[in-house]
Amino acid sequence: MMSLRAAGGIVAAALVLGVAELVAVFTGSGSAPAYALGATMVDHTPDGLREWAISTFGTNDKAVLFLCMGVVAVVVAGTAGVLERPARPIGSVVFAVFGLVAAVVGAGRVGGVFGALPALIGTAAGILALRGLAGRIDAVRPATSDTTQAASPTSTTDLTAATDGTITEDPVRQNDPGSMPRHPAAAHPGDTRDQVGDGRPPRAAGSTRSGRRRVLGAIAATGILAAGAGLAGRLLGGTRREVSTERAAIELPRPATPLPALPPDADLRLPELTPYLTPNDDFYRIDTALIVPQVSTDTWSLRIHGMVEREILLTWDDLARRTPVERLVTLACVSNPINGDLIGNARWLGYRLDELLAEAGPLPGADMVLSHSIDGWTAGSPLAALTDGRDALLAIGMNGEPLPVQHGYPARLVVPGLYGYVSATKWVTELEVTRFDQATAYWTRRGWSAEGPIKTGTRIDTPRGRGRIPQGRTVIAGVAWAQHRGVTAVEVQIDNGDWRPARLSTEVTIDTWRQWAYDWNATPGQHTIRARTTDTTGQAQTPVERDVIPDGATGHPTLTIQVQ
Repeated sequence: MMSLRAAGGIVAAALVLGVAELVAVFTGSGSAPAYALGATMVDHTPDGLREWAISTFGTNDKAVLFLCMGVVAVVVAGTAGVLERPARPIGSVVFAVFGLVAAVVGAGRVGGVFGALPALIGTAAGILALRGLAGRIDAVRPATSDTTQAASPTSTTDLTAATDGTITEDPVRQNDPGSMPRHPAAAHPGDTRDQVGDGRPPRAAGSTRSGRRRVLGAIAATGILAAGAGLAGRLLGGTRREVSTERAAIELPRPATPLPALPPDADLRLPELTPYLTPNDDFYRIDTALIVPQVSTDTWSLRIHGMVEREILLTWDDLARRTPVERLVTLACVSNPINGDLIGNARWLGYRLDELLAEAGPLPGADMVLSHSIDGWTAGSPLAALTDGRDALLAIGMNGEPLPVQHGYPARLVVPGLYGYVSATKWVTELEVTRFDQATAYWTRRGWSAEGPIKTGTRIDTPRGRGRIPQGRTVIAGVAWAQHRGVTAVEVQIDNGDWRPARLSTEVTIDTWRQWAYDWNATPGQHTIRARTTDTTGQAQTPVERDVIPDGATGHPTLTIQVQ
């Protein structure tokens, strides 16, 4: 019966989630327990653990989080099912505790009592299902050896107290007419039922099998109900499908001056070398959104407010009446480790932020713009970096198409030279002009630096570390970056020897990376390869190794290979 009880607990928990998903259609997707709890875990995960997850799982970190949450949920729900009894509702108490926690978290994330409703209603449905399944399971009484013994006319043993206080065994024959039955259930004349230890009659084997079938049917029905509720929630929400359809139908406005074709040598086109432009599907995605926000252009707006002369509210139709610009910009995540892949280059279409902010008129004393995402995430960008003439954009297009939903559709920020945690707000809805000493952004509250200029860096794409290559001519190649400063040189070192210059691709703009390559005559044995970049300020990439916290990793990319 234990396996049935565990299964009952698991499907009851599934019903909690399914019903909650359905209710969240009316209270906001952020109030669904799975999302609310997961997002809260992201918010409060220690920096070291979070960075380990990003470096280990990369852009799959959210999928791994959901998988771990699912495993924990199955274990807890199964245990609750095993503990649940009609007269001892321990499993129901476990459900209630978790439901209360989810309700509090949901209310906190959505901002009101309605945020607690999905967890409360879902938990109530789950407890009812758990109680019902426990009762059905408890009613199935298998025929056991105890039953056989209780039905036998052989002697049983009664314990009696002697006058001296000792306990003695008093054999009693159930077929002895002089014996008085000790069990109250047999004390009535004409009551000849066989009794089990708890006073209920034993079940025949056929009855037990039919009872198990009924229990399995109830468990299956609960599971189907849970799946149906969850599916109904997704279908009624419908936003994901509608936004994807809307995005596919959007025709982007033409820029005032389209970008010219790339110079022939901007991309060296070497095997295994990262292309100059990163395809949208390959572009890294690091954010705190467990569920990708679905924002329609019909409801989207951008509010510019705070320390400004006049507040501005822009809708999608307002943007359509403006002329965008097109720029090439390389974005990088502050969590990118040395030789990491959390960096990408794209062609962005958008509207200059310095022009939008100028219309609002920042007041003297303002030094920061706190950008808000629709999911509550914030980034604090230096006002100077958005108004100093660099190509900081409110972007609506990426590589010739509308922003992918997972990359911020319908609008996001793109700021050359700043790490994403202080600039690259996706699904942006507000620009609040303020001061660094008056407002704190999401990651700054968690110990990261208030300002995040991108550090000069490089990556070795080929050959791969710990790999084996044949002796002879080998091309060592990669990408180098120093956004808004520009790359002037890349050098390669073999086995602590002299630094040798690599050849560089043509520079398109100082705001994007450059490819590089070095021809090496590989000799047999194990070798260590290093690379470093120098930017236009003359500053070479530091060899000092530092972690990504609090403002980006430093050190030379290093790999070891075996030449055969």
